[in-house]
Amino acid sequence: MTSANDPLPLPPAVRLIATDLDGTLLRDDKSVSDRTVAALAAAEEAGIEVFFVTGRPARWMGVVSDHVHGHGLAICANGAAVVDLHAGKLVQARPLERKTALDVVRTLRDAAPGTTFAVELSTGIHYEPDYPPFHLDPGATTATAEKLLGAESPDSAAPVLKLLAQHPELTPDGFLALARTAAGELASFTRSSPTALLEISGKGVSKASTLALCCAERGISSDQVVAFGDMPNDVEMLSWAGCSYAMGNAHPEVVAAASGRTVANNEDGVAVVIEEILASMKAVS
Repeated sequence: MTSANDPLPLPPAVRLIATDLDGTLLRDDKSVSDRTVAALAAAEEAGIEVFFVTGRPARWMGVVSDHVHGHGLAICANGAAVVDLHAGKLVQARPLERKTALDVVRTLRDAAPGTTFAVELSTGIHYEPDYPPFHLDPGATTATAEKLLGAESPDSAAPVLKLLAQHPELTPDGFLALARTAAGELASFTRSSPTALLEISGKGVSKASTLALCCAERGISSDQVVAFGDMPNDVEMLSWAGCSYAMGNAHPEVVAAASGRTVANNEDGVAVVIEEILASMKAVS
């Protein structure tokens, strides 16, 4: 493991860059720096594909949609959705079955009383009355999770991309460990928030598994992928990629999973590595 100040380990060949957004590519004010914009454009000009791989839903991708070139695809909702940002449409969904989601709700209510839920659909988010509201989603409706996931729901035909679970008292890592112990056989649990907010996907659905599918379609192997991340929902992706970087601001589990470390998101850590990759490519050409 390298520190943020050590020389960065660079792969011999790079065909795809996979980067998380919040806390990674984006600065804390949710902006993309001019340096990062230039690095992304230079990477694609050099023939390297760039995938944004995020826990965000498609409707929150406006922060980077202008910086997607080439294929225009992004992996959203921690791998549950592949989205064409150019066309603004869902290309592929890997949903959480509603019956399974209901089983998770019941299990977590028993294991962690006080848990409240939100349901992220392909059409938008809805949440329980006591769940902290999403100010970016004024069209959301409120009801119990059982009603939101039930057959009588107005959006009952829409795929469930994520179930969100929030607890007002547990620590973030403690809540994640408890949920995985109680319901880990039902679904995939992770987190990316500094609060006790869990993101729950279909069993086996993650940033890594969907990225692997997208790479296989392109004939790209894991050792040709460079990945960046900062939170537990990035761990599988960083472990899968042949070369991976934890940000200087990353969670300890992310640092342990990555093969290298770059500087923090506010210091353009992704751009720093991309610039090194492009420089090394020029040196051998």
